[in-house]
Amino acid sequence: MQKVIEGFLKFQKDVFPERTQLFKELAQQQSPKVLFVTCSDSRVVPELFTQQEPGDLFVIRNAGNIVPSYGPEPGGVSATVEYAVSVLRVSDIVICGHSNCGAMAAISSCQCLDHLPAVGHWLRHADSAKAIVASRQYETPQEKADALVRQNVIAQLANIRTHPSVALALAQRRLNLHGWVYDIENGAIDALDGSSGEFVPLSTNREVVAT
Repeated sequence: MQKVIEGFLKFQKDVFPERTQLFKELAQQQSPKVLFVTCSDSRVVPELFTQQEPGDLFVIRNAGNIVPSYGPEPGGVSATVEYAVSVLRVSDIVICGHSNCGAMAAISSCQCLDHLPAVGHWLRHADSAKAIVASRQYETPQEKADALVRQNVIAQLANIRTHPSVALALAQRRLNLHGWVYDIENGAIDALDGSSGEFVPLSTNREVVAT
C-alpha cells in the first residue's frame, strides 16, 4: 500500500502541476468518445496500451470483460453502458479480451468454482462462448483457452447488442462496435473483422470494425 501512496504523492507533486489546465477542464465535464470494456486483470491497463489521456476513455472493468445481456433487472454494467451511449453519446464501444485471462482459463479447463459462487455465477454470461469452444478440437489446453478468449469477445459483442440504448444507436448509425484481444507479452492487439468473422492484426487493419 505504501507504494500506492508514494505514487499518489509523486502525482500530486510532479504530474498534476504540469497538467493543471487539463484537470481544470475535466473537473467541469467529460466527453469521452469511446466506451472501453475490458478485464479487471491488473496487467491490462487500457489507458496505457492505447496511450489515451484522462477523459478520453469511459471504462468498464470486470472479470472476463463481460457485458450481461439486457434484462428486467439491469445491473451496474448495464447502467454504465446506457449512460455512455445515451448521455455521453460515445461513438465507439470496444470489448477487449486479453491473453492468459484467468476467467477464461477457469471456464476452458472446467475448473470447479463452488468455492467462488459469485465468480461462477458471473462467468455464466460467457456460456455461449463456452459451448462453441467445447464443440471443437484443440491440440493443447492453451490453444483452447486462447480460442475461448476470442469467442468470449464475440459473445459479449452479441450481449451488448441486446441493450436498448446500443440497439438504437446502431440503428441510427452513430455507433461502431469493436472486438479486440490484447496480447500482454507482445503488446499486440488483434481486432475482430465483422465481415469475415476473423481476428486480424490491428496494426495493419486500422479501419476494421466488428459492427
